Amino acid sequence: MRILGIDPGLATTGWAVVDFNDNNDPEVVDFGCISTKKGLSVSTRLLEIYQDMEELIAKFEPDLAGVETLIFYNNAKTAMSVGEARGVIRLALEKNNIPIKEFTPLQVKSAVTGYGKADKKQVQENIKVLCSLENIPKPDDAADAIAIAIASSR
Repeated sequence: MRILGIDPGLATTGWAVVDFNDNNDPEVVDFGCISTKKGLSVSTRLLEIYQDMEELIAKFEPDLAGVETLIFYNNAKTAMSVGEARGVIRLALEKNNIPIKEFTPLQVKSAVTGYGKADKKQVQENIKVLCSLENIPKPDDAADAIAIAIASSR
């Protein structure tokens, strides 16, 4: 099964494509980030995220997508922009008939480390081990997307 993990954001959306064999062992196919420029209008940035998601879906043909949920932000403006990014991501997935699983950060951490309150370093080290990678994936948003893909496989 091929899973597209997505860590949504307006400035940076992390993504990762992970294949899982019959034993549910993860193999990272590719990962990266969709970055939008701060000076552009929100609408232009959302369009860029949508178009890039369409390209990722066409290129990698995932069977399923995992998307991190919006839970709480101290800054309402940040919450709104992440929510809008999630909306265009979900639209691209729905348009392409990709089933979506959603996870809170706590659920993702628990799936990868067994502990929902694990710190970022623990999550990254576990991703490295679980996926037999030489290095911790960078940037952090892409590493988070790998963790979301792993959570989606469970």
